[in-house]
Amino acid sequence: MTADPVDAGPDRRTLRAEVLLVLAVSLGQSGVYALVNLIGKLTASKALADQSATLNASQAPGRPWLDLTYQLLGIAFAVVPALLAMHLLGRSGRPASRTIGLDLRRPAFDLTSGAGVALAIGIPGLGLYFAARALGLAANVVPSALPSVWWAIPVLILSAIQNAVLEEVVVLGYLVTRLRELGWRLPAVVLTSALLRGSYHLYQGFGGFVGNAIMGVLFALFFLRVRRVAPLVVAHSLLDIGAFVGYALLHDHVSWL
Repeated sequence: MTADPVDAGPDRRTLRAEVLLVLAVSLGQSGVYALVNLIGKLTASKALADQSATLNASQAPGRPWLDLTYQLLGIAFAVVPALLAMHLLGRSGRPASRTIGLDLRRPAFDLTSGAGVALAIGIPGLGLYFAARALGLAANVVPSALPSVWWAIPVLILSAIQNAVLEEVVVLGYLVTRLRELGWRLPAVVLTSALLRGSYHLYQGFGGFVGNAIMGVLFALFFLRVRRVAPLVVAHSLLDIGAFVGYALLHDHVSWL
């Protein structure tokens, strides 16, 4: 009786096609749209600094329950590419959650290091944004344009967590893992991950691209060192919650927001 052949996994050509398809239905697609959006801003009659980029906008103005339904559907479906990436990683037989470090094995480390990364990134990032605005290299980013309804803050928190899960799973956990499996050298892996992260923030202007690309380099190096994406999901969630909720609570009371 002969033993079953061992599955060697997908070949390099299959892996390359898989990576391109995952990016095409997720953040690679977002990067293309963001580039076109930036071109539109640069060719508009107004200067880039006089234009706005709005996040978390109302989907059904004047109809709060329908708006809430759209918001929750958008958040739920936006996570699907991350789940797809984890499913593909898990075909090797090892759980993807363990491969990329998105599990509950080290909760104290994930929370404390994630908070530390958020603090280290957040303050310089805010300074870079205002510098880019002053130089006319960034649009005015409006983190929230939701109406004043009871569900606005919970939706903003969910939106922040969704952004964090999608971006860190796809840009770090999935892409870095696959590029290493394809034999890419570490500098090329880090640069590719960082440029992808910067690309889908181009709608904010050049400042958004540069700031997020720098963050992408730091996040990729951190992930390669600890092999855990969970702390970076925590960090990204905290950064976006601070931006989304902070803006929603303060923009009517602080003149410079």
